[in-house]
Amino acid sequence: MNLQGKNIILGVSGSIAAYKAPMIVRELIKLGAEVRVVMTPSSEQFVSRTVLMNLSKHPVAVDMFEDEVQEGGSWHIHLAHWCDAMLIAPCSATSLARLATGFYDTALSIIACALPKEIPLLIAPAMDSDMWEHPAVLRNIEILKDDGAIIIDPAYGELASGIIGQGRLPEIQELMRQCCLALGMPISDLSIDNEQGIESHEEPLQSKPLYGKQVLITAGPTYERIDDVRFIGNYSSGKMGFALAQKASQLGALVTLITGPVSLKTPIGTIRRLDIESARDMHDMVMKEIAGQDIIIMSAAVADFTPRVLHEGKIKKGEAESMQVDLVKTTDILAELGTIKQQGQMLIGFALESSHHIEYGMKKMTEKGCDMMIVNQANKPNSGFGGDMNTISIIDHSLQVKQFPSMTKHACAEAIFEHIIQLAATS
Repeated sequence: MNLQGKNIILGVSGSIAAYKAPMIVRELIKLGAEVRVVMTPSSEQFVSRTVLMNLSKHPVAVDMFEDEVQEGGSWHIHLAHWCDAMLIAPCSATSLARLATGFYDTALSIIACALPKEIPLLIAPAMDSDMWEHPAVLRNIEILKDDGAIIIDPAYGELASGIIGQGRLPEIQELMRQCCLALGMPISDLSIDNEQGIESHEEPLQSKPLYGKQVLITAGPTYERIDDVRFIGNYSSGKMGFALAQKASQLGALVTLITGPVSLKTPIGTIRRLDIESARDMHDMVMKEIAGQDIIIMSAAVADFTPRVLHEGKIKKGEAESMQVDLVKTTDILAELGTIKQQGQMLIGFALESSHHIEYGMKKMTEKGCDMMIVNQANKPNSGFGGDMNTISIIDHSLQVKQFPSMTKHACAEAIFEHIIQLAATS
């Protein structure tokens, strides 16, 4: 890994993992970076300011108004513009809340606020697992992702409380790797591919085929509410869409992942996740995010019908012997995108069919103005909703069909992006 010539601000907040800050500073410097450290007052309970100052060779800011860091006034603006990236590691639940809500009352938070929008902000939360799983903390994480921050998920293991769970600060090598990826710097150390079990070299971000491309991916089901406790839905798990988002990020893209209700964690990488519930929500969010996207992949299983009337409260079982729900069609998002897509945008649809899947897939692709259609079959082993496997066929704009055997959804994502890159090269 290499950070030669890069200027990094390390933010340290009041988590017990702050004791690792000196090691983080040392590793950043070892990789060639110049480092300035900013601390919250509570972090001094866990790590010495003097140690961080001696390691970084620069004054360490704790208070917003201290004389040592003033260099001609507006020091926080000058420091924010000096850096190539800011890494907050560890980031406590309190600092997360400050950043998410815009409560800038510490040197660390005011620097994060002053960062120019093109400067990456990497945040590595570290706290006990019960705190990490608290709804308020998870809401703040999503807010920060929406604001463009790169969240480095905490690791799983033994915590300071003795509990085993998610909340540990990731290994320092992972923090360095994320900094290199965010800055487009080469990662030359050997790593193990988790699925293949082989050694591989991570290539520089700029050399990846989708570097700088904006990719929008939809995933999961939609829930169409009948009343406050019941809904119409489907069996989509979101695994195919999440695999696509992970692969797009690995190929260098900036990914916007719009997902219906799923229980999946956001893949690590340059992925901004937006959660929705209904078909209307999905339509509105896609239309809001469509501008500037280079590739649009509509892999979500959006409901075709939704109840005409949403009942307030819960419909009581004893009120009638039967219940009828009047359904109306939802907006066909894929068809609408086919009519409004801009020059240079690539639109990829998904079709889940129970019979004549290739025939219907070709028809759907032509009618909806897609550049590519991914077809799979319902009610077949290793195909469609739910599991980790899928069986796909890819139809391109020239109506050429390539059929694949059953394989993992991650392998499907790799095949899909191989075709997307080939199509982009020839169009």
